[in-house]
Amino acid sequence: MPDLPAATPPDAPPERVPFEQLRATLARIFERHGTSSEVAAILAANCAGAERDGAHSHGVFRIPGYLATLASGWVDGHAVPEVQDVAPGFIAADARNGFAQPAWAAAQALLVAKARANGIALLAIRDSHHFAALWPDVEPLAEQGLVALALVNSMACVVPHGGRQALFGTNPIAFAAPRGEGEAPLVFDMATSSMAHGDVQIAAREGRLLPENCGVDAEGRPTRDPRAVLDGGALLPFGGAAGGHKGSALSMMVELMAAALTGGNYSFGFDWSGHPGAQTPRTGELLIAIDPARSAGRSFAERCGELAHALAAAGQPRLPGQQRHRQRADSLAHGVPLARATWQELRRLAGEA
Repeated sequence: MPDLPAATPPDAPPERVPFEQLRATLARIFERHGTSSEVAAILAANCAGAERDGAHSHGVFRIPGYLATLASGWVDGHAVPEVQDVAPGFIAADARNGFAQPAWAAAQALLVAKARANGIALLAIRDSHHFAALWPDVEPLAEQGLVALALVNSMACVVPHGGRQALFGTNPIAFAAPRGEGEAPLVFDMATSSMAHGDVQIAAREGRLLPENCGVDAEGRPTRDPRAVLDGGALLPFGGAAGGHKGSALSMMVELMAAALTGGNYSFGFDWSGHPGAQTPRTGELLIAIDPARSAGRSFAERCGELAHALAAAGQPRLPGQQRHRQRADSLAHGVPLARATWQELRRLAGEA
């Protein structure tokens, strides 16, 4: 499956596609290429939402990878997740070799209800394919007044600190906290690697070098060439030469929480060699939801607002997630900006052109 056309050239104005039109087109693409209508709707909303918010490495850029994986037979696009209520504060979801987002959608209401009833609850998703940004999994919980944490492991593409071969995934962590009436939640989504794997792919496509101390080539030598990282090389944990042990430790924690605890595969623990073209990791995800209304003292949302104001006063130029929300407002008002060739190719994949 070829990549979508690259970003709009500087002298060419982008298409401004209404968000709902983009979402509907993506849903048709997914269903046309091997998912059920229910799975297509969930994946399309996620992918279109990332593009709307300017998270390009997890927006329509991911469509060829999704379709190649579906065509390879590695993932079941029609899988119906099984949700189990196993304890007062514990939910287990078997994605049954399907995508993680449908499993999360199937369990979300129960997770919220358990967090409200018990003060805290967790959801352990196993046998799932997560190929998207992680913040969409936690932001909806913060919008309901909950504090949320999500961890997901991926395919082995990161060398442990001091190691010689890729073992960890980029293993992101996402966190969200409510901020009060009319204010967007505080949200961050960060890889425990030096950078997201999708950003390496975009750099390779656009012919850009990576920053220093991001990756190694197939011989273990430091490199700034994104293609060398992708072709047998690996990323490094975040923190660089002096602090890489910190990123490596967090990545190890994600492996234990998102794979060992959920029953999913480790990043190094699956074999997709029999499915040429597959790009999605078959691993696990853990989500934790906390109801701050159970704690004593002033409103938690008020305290989040207090911290946000203190950060601004200290000179921090913007809050985590703030740029995404600005881009979201612009996209909803004026349409999602897409290169014209990209939009035409998406419509062709959807059978619309």
